[in-house]
Amino acid sequence: MEDGQLIGRVEGLLGELESLADPRARDTALETVQAVLDLYGAGLERIVERVGKPQATALAGDELVQHLLLLHGLHPLTVEDRVRDALEGVRPYLGSHGGDVELIGVAGGVATVRMQGSCEGCPASAMTLKLAIEDAILKAAPDVERVEAAGDGQAAPADAPLLQIEFVTPAAPADAWAPAGALPQLSGGGVLLKRIAGEPVLFLRLEDGTPYAYRPECPGCDGSLEAGVLERAGLVGAELACPGCGHRYDVVRAGRCVDAPDLQLAPVPLLVDTAGLVRVAVQGVGV
Repeated sequence: MEDGQLIGRVEGLLGELESLADPRARDTALETVQAVLDLYGAGLERIVERVGKPQATALAGDELVQHLLLLHGLHPLTVEDRVRDALEGVRPYLGSHGGDVELIGVAGGVATVRMQGSCEGCPASAMTLKLAIEDAILKAAPDVERVEAAGDGQAAPADAPLLQIEFVTPAAPADAWAPAGALPQLSGGGVLLKRIAGEPVLFLRLEDGTPYAYRPECPGCDGSLEAGVLERAGLVGAELACPGCGHRYDVVRAGRCVDAPDLQLAPVPLLVDTAGLVRVAVQGVGV
């Protein structure tokens, strides 16, 4: 049984105990469960003290271990540190669209972030918030109740209206992110068309190793960009030339066409984990 299923089963059984009709049986059962939790929690606390913070932090990378540490209030990293680390994981994707994200703070179960840079005109901007940021934060800090995105400005007043993203039901379940692997075919850079979860995705990797993902259709001629030529543009930029119509698209800045401003590629949200494996969210993007 997978970790998520184990956790869900335990939570379901606890729910059944709380709904027992006999109050005496219910109280006795819940008290027993609490006593077992206290016993295991005390033992886990001693283990964490023995192994030290660095090793405990490494162990917390496992989903089940993280759940136990959070349950007993023993996670070696603060919730703010975990949210900050999570945002670091999505920063490359935001940067690929000319944007960035800043953590303003975490208080009362609410993580407040602010988008930076220029994501205007990017069809994946909203999805970036809903999928990439939500997925990363929920995995790293499940004790966060919700995330609020503040508007522009140096600080977000307490009474300022915020764009709120609720996390009662994750908008990006685990199966929304499909694995694409390490993409060894692009170890030296280039273009690769690959079907992910039944959908064609065009992967591009620049000389610095940064990966990008787009839908493969050229909006100028509806032809495939699989045979497109990826060329360096400036110091850090790159452009993809369509083999059919010749239109050129800025890969780094959300696929905007450099010679026809009304054209733009359809970006596919992309994440790279600590092992260098790529995942993409193909559901509902450009289909």
